[in-house]
Amino acid sequence: MKLAPVFLLARLACVSFAFSAVGPLQSPPAQGWQQTQRTDPVRGAYTRFSLAGKFLKTPPGDSSNLPSLVVDCGTYNRSHKPKFARGTLVVGDPLKIDWVEPEEIHGTSYFPKVSVLYRLNDAKEEKEDWTPSADKTSASFPKGSLEKMLRAHTVEITADDKSGSQVVMQFDMPDAAAIEKGCDVDEHK
Repeated sequence: MKLAPVFLLARLACVSFAFSAVGPLQSPPAQGWQQTQRTDPVRGAYTRFSLAGKFLKTPPGDSSNLPSLVVDCGTYNRSHKPKFARGTLVVGDPLKIDWVEPEEIHGTSYFPKVSVLYRLNDAKEEKEDWTPSADKTSASFPKGSLEKMLRAHTVEITADDKSGSQVVMQFDMPDAAAIEKGCDVDEHK
């Protein structure tokens, strides 16, 4: 009869040990725009907003990092009002670079661009050429593109990696009040 309490205690100890061996539970990535204050020797203080997304079609190789949208906004202008400075899609894998002839100069000069397709909610895809970063793992987008993205619930972005394989990313767009205020961006345009 005394075996039942001893058996129950041994069973609880095994269950407790099994849970402690697993370690602490990892929290999911932060949802919504994450805001940080930064300082740059050239621009001074500015605000960075970051939004993590997910890969729908991952790049080959190490895809442990999540794609993100990064928006920098600062008050380094005469009006001292916050202004949009730069928007960047961070992929983490080198992107395919296309050389595009500018509209102003014909036949003598080409600029590096990343061809991007993006879809807002379930609408038709829009194609744009964004400027690649120096290491080619990210691309800058204009303020107009950000304003369109902020109106959507989901944004799906497709670009090619350096080998020509498609990389597809999705971003669930949260409330944009903080980024509108901090960057002088109007999602209702």
